[in-house]
Amino acid sequence: MDSRLYLITDARPDLPELVEAAISGGVDIVQIREKELPDGELLRVLQEVRALTRRLEVPLVVNDRPDLAVLVEADFVHIGQDDLPVEAARRFDLRVGQSTHAPAELDATLADYAGVGPVYETPTKAGRAAAGLEYVGYAAVHARLPWFAIGGIDETNVADVVAAGAERIAVVRAITDAPDPERAAASLRAALRN
Repeated sequence: MDSRLYLITDARPDLPELVEAAISGGVDIVQIREKELPDGELLRVLQEVRALTRRLEVPLVVNDRPDLAVLVEADFVHIGQDDLPVEAARRFDLRVGQSTHAPAELDATLADYAGVGPVYETPTKAGRAAAGLEYVGYAAVHARLPWFAIGGIDETNVADVVAAGAERIAVVRAITDAPDPERAAASLRAALRN
């Protein structure tokens, strides 16, 4: 997997503009993580983003919904530890990403890529304790699949995450809440080793 800077966002009114700006800044994989919309509306959002990511040649990931991922011809479905097992998600003929929060989960995953975190506490995963930079260091040494450090990563701490061994990062608020998403993405991308 060549992707290095992973944007995760929900559906929002400015979604096409956000995604395009983020990709211009260096995001090279996009996940739509939306838990609130009815299926029909979510399908429309995913179709719109799929058209954009296809035009810009960036992989699209659909969170938790392999059925919708198939319908929009997404590149991956992303699942958590309590979602469908990886083997079940693969029956949709999809590549699969999986969140991991501890070394045993990373060692056991059968996914195509893993999320490693949360590195820092984050409101997007309220109540989940931070896995810390130690987990990033473990992944750097032991992971046998591509992985993205995730969780509370932004311009203020990305250098520490990279120093701990991360070559890929996934972010939410560092780009979605930025006044200039393109500049925020470019800054994060510049912090990653080439």
